[in-house]
Amino acid sequence: MKISTTTPLNERTARPVPLTTMGFGTAPLGNLYRKITDEEAAATLQAAHDVGVRYFDTAPQYGLGRAEMRTGAAIEKFGRDTIQLSTKIGRLLLDCEPHEVTPEAFVDVPQKRIVFDYTYDGVMRSYEASRERIGVANADILLVHDVCAFSQGSQEQSDAKVRELFDGGGYRALTELRDAGEVAAIGAGVNEWQVCERLLGLGDFDGFLLAGRYTLLDQEALDSFLPLCVKRDVGIILGGPFNSGILATGAIKGAKYNYADAPEHILDRVRRIEAVCAAHDTPLIAAALQFVLGHPSVKTVIPGASSADEVRTNAALLERDIPTALWSDLATEGLIRPDAPTPGGQA
Repeated sequence: MKISTTTPLNERTARPVPLTTMGFGTAPLGNLYRKITDEEAAATLQAAHDVGVRYFDTAPQYGLGRAEMRTGAAIEKFGRDTIQLSTKIGRLLLDCEPHEVTPEAFVDVPQKRIVFDYTYDGVMRSYEASRERIGVANADILLVHDVCAFSQGSQEQSDAKVRELFDGGGYRALTELRDAGEVAAIGAGVNEWQVCERLLGLGDFDGFLLAGRYTLLDQEALDSFLPLCVKRDVGIILGGPFNSGILATGAIKGAKYNYADAPEHILDRVRRIEAVCAAHDTPLIAAALQFVLGHPSVKTVIPGASSADEVRTNAALLERDIPTALWSDLATEGLIRPDAPTPGGQA
């Protein structure tokens, strides 16, 4: 697979959004879990551009605006017309007192607090603030951020945010921006496919950034959501292909799965997948990265990277040749679903 190969998010938009096979997610550049310098962030973004990445995703949440500003500095250097850009709405960043700062998982952040707002006014204010921080006239894709139960803390809260999006005018704001050509595509960036399926039942969305919910360890989305995406020509930006780390590190002590320590049954399953990979002289991490691209709805994969070396490693893994027999062996041993499309067309 070549990183520079581009596929449009879908074919329905008046202005198609071509996405390179590998994109870049900027959450780590917002000082996720640890501080990195502006110079390190710039070098990481430059490395992504150097290996052929032309799609960059960011959000107000990532470092309370820091990732957007760092992304903007890189775009100024790359040239806005050479890249595709997505950012998100749903979190307004408001000035506050030091004790009110809400950094979530980010460190060394600006003095801001987060207010969730999916109303018409909230969408418009968020998008305007993002454009100012990034320093661009527009984004190509605008995503509703974190309306899933995983992020909101409960199904009840997720339902409330979805109602706010539609009853409060947020969806209308998104469609107005798309109809006016301010953005080319709209969608959502979430950690659960179920809410994406619900959103598709309520509105006309072009694509979704789905994190960690279609991987070597989780193919439940094949039941109904991904077939619906094929039917509706909805593209998937696939984040979290390593399920928070275990598909990159393997079943080591302390391996993380979906943001927590991996339970024993997951560790055992990963060990079995590793054994099949080893039999085909293929690193687990390479198989995990390439597997997701086998599905026709998955248009790009955005693995996490917080350094230039990690970017170059991901690029090399994506271009590594993987025997098609590896996928059939995984299916035969019940380690991936037999109906899971795989690279090369084998299942």
